[in-house]
Amino acid sequence: MTVHKFIEPAGNHGVVTTASLQGVREVRDAGVGGVIWDRRPLDSFQTWIDGLTPARLPWARVILRPAAVQNAVTAACDNARLPDGPERRRLIDDISALADMFSDVMDARWLRLRLDVVDGNACRRFHVDRITARLICTYRGTGTQYGVTADGNADPQTIHTVPTGSPFVMRGTLWPVTPDSGLLHRSPPIEGTGETRLVLVLDPIDDPADEPESNILH
Repeated sequence: MTVHKFIEPAGNHGVVTTASLQGVREVRDAGVGGVIWDRRPLDSFQTWIDGLTPARLPWARVILRPAAVQNAVTAACDNARLPDGPERRRLIDDISALADMFSDVMDARWLRLRLDVVDGNACRRFHVDRITARLICTYRGTGTQYGVTADGNADPQTIHTVPTGSPFVMRGTLWPVTPDSGLLHRSPPIEGTGETRLVLVLDPIDDPADEPESNILH
């Protein structure tokens, strides 16, 4: 499978790249709409996850404490009957590490975790999420696409694609700092291509009682 790279380098359109996990904190800097941790998955891991049948990809939607993420993802892998092994453990550990990092950056006591298995056009329109911030990491398939517009309404003229395996942290409409960076994003349109994506999404949650989901782990 081809690992998708940027269409052009990020930097002057509200999105910055970092070579380290610690650099994700730059999302709090003025003028930054999003941060991409540019990393390359191990070839052995990518070959493994790309070779799985879609039925073996873990799926989950749950609100939980950051410390419960590892157990929740393990349960999702068990439910998908994903065989144990070093690559499965690497996936679980990586999601847990991203949850720890993201909850620390956002000072979040709770997280909404989604592991989505996507084989169609999940959300092909460019938009901004009504949240403070969101982390998206595509472990398999085409990464999230993004671009910038002057008013945040029209589709961006230049579309960038986040590399597979690279976490993307972006601000939402509830981020308390202005001005708006004009950053928009979408799921890549893949319907009819035969591609199946595995996407991790993390959102910070202030109070689970205010959320519509009933599946909450304490």
